Amino acid sequence: MSQKRILPIFPLDLVLFPRQELPLRVFEPRYKQLVDDCMVGDRQFGVCLVERGLHIMGWEAPRQLGTVAKITECKDVEPDGMQLQIETVGRNKFRICRVIPPSFGRPANYEPTTLEGHRVISELHEVAGTAEKMYLRAEVEMIPEIDENVPVSKWAELVEMWKSKIVRQTHSRRIESRELDRILEQYYLVTDTPTADYVYSLAALGAEEPEDLQPALEADTMDALIQRVTELMTVK
Repeated sequence: MSQKRILPIFPLDLVLFPRQELPLRVFEPRYKQLVDDCMVGDRQFGVCLVERGLHIMGWEAPRQLGTVAKITECKDVEPDGMQLQIETVGRNKFRICRVIPPSFGRPANYEPTTLEGHRVISELHEVAGTAEKMYLRAEVEMIPEIDENVPVSKWAELVEMWKSKIVRQTHSRRIESRELDRILEQYYLVTDTPTADYVYSLAALGAEEPEDLQPALEADTMDALIQRVTELMTVK
């Protein structure tokens, strides 16, 4: 039986993989409310890549599949409490089954980084009711992890494809193989027992745009993950 729950959703211009760390600076009132609610709960919310061109009540809409983020640290950036710095780590993947809209739509000409923007949002929140949620939520279904090991030969192929892609991208200068090996060491990607986490991290190193990583996140088997990262590393 599939496990479902209600999660706060934070659409971002990035893809979070399981067990990857993600620091965030939070300044919008609606997401400060999200963090406050998480801190008095289980400290978890959902991170989804923004769905370009789609909106929910004027706010950016999330992709259907994302990753649970758990807050490991939260602190004020400034004494006025206008910004928060949070440290998070990716947990399980999930699929959105039902979106729960926020309590009000995005106001016209909204500027989230300004005091005026904060004032407008505060007024709308008071009208809607301060107990209401300003942020998007969703009923989500948890997705089982890919717990298979990566065949060592496939991992070696992916690493060589990554190296070839980096060399082609840096055509303006010659890059030595030992430089690429140092990068792999820096990101702890030298291993004889590769897992899905290694493939996710290598994909992140080889991606040019956040959208490039969504297919890898959506892979539900090791074969599908390897295939999608192979496509990502293929220089067209």
